[in-house]
Amino acid sequence: MNRINPNKLHHSKWTAVTPRNKEKHFIVTQLLRDEEENVVDVVLEAVHSHRETTLAWQALKDESTWKMGWK
Repeated sequence: MNRINPNKLHHSKWTAVTPRNKEKHFIVTQLLRDEEENVVDVVLEAVHSHRETTLAWQALKDESTWKMGWK
């Protein structure tokens, strides 16, 4: 399991294990926080298409879906 500090995710790079629409490499462009300033979601931008996706930051812990860095 990927060990992640949610506060250090901004500008981090991720690789999708199973790319869709030729989108394999992503960068975290935004951290979405709750009222207590805890990171709740991240905005991932596909490097190839610049399409943005929002997901819970905990989803990045799943090594069957995401790998840290660009592989």
